Amino acid sequence: MSDPTPNLVVLDAKGLRALAHPVRVRLLGLLRRHGPSTATKLAAGLGLTSGATSYHLRQLAAAGFVVEDTERGNARERWWRALHAGTSLNDIELANSEAGQEYLQSVIAAHTLRVQRAVNELPTMASPWRETFDLSDWSLRLTPEEAQQLNAELAEVVRRYRRDLPDVADAAPEGTARIGLIIQQIPELPEADQ
Repeated sequence: MSDPTPNLVVLDAKGLRALAHPVRVRLLGLLRRHGPSTATKLAAGLGLTSGATSYHLRQLAAAGFVVEDTERGNARERWWRALHAGTSLNDIELANSEAGQEYLQSVIAAHTLRVQRAVNELPTMASPWRETFDLSDWSLRLTPEEAQQLNAELAEVVRRYRRDLPDVADAAPEGTARIGLIIQQIPELPEADQ
């Protein structure tokens, strides 16, 4: 799907190798959603040590996904920020590589964690937001061209809405909250027993 994110990085082989680790995918996602942070704060959110988190942040920095935020912190505290608002993997050969498969598995794992957390918090969610919760799935019979058109149309719909980026959260209208929209369009293979 073409990403409705204006500040998008397209993965190459080097970037793909850097993101072929579930911790790095989650770290990058946290920095993109919540803005700059320290290894210590990120580690607490992920249940890791700050040393392990620092290592993964340095790997992300070496690949050009994050950078040290020198305007924050002090000599004892390093802050990091994401350089891009989104990631795209457009090269089918890269997607089919071992690193590509590891990256895609990491993305799916991160999406699964987000959905599980939302489901766990559903009973205590405020009523108006609980009523927006939706886990729908549809099976469609499409040609490859129709599937690409569906992706383009969904991306166009998403573009019409306010992106949740760290630097615009304060300017959003009162009553807004972060909404996670995960779109997965997957060709379904025949079931083994059919």
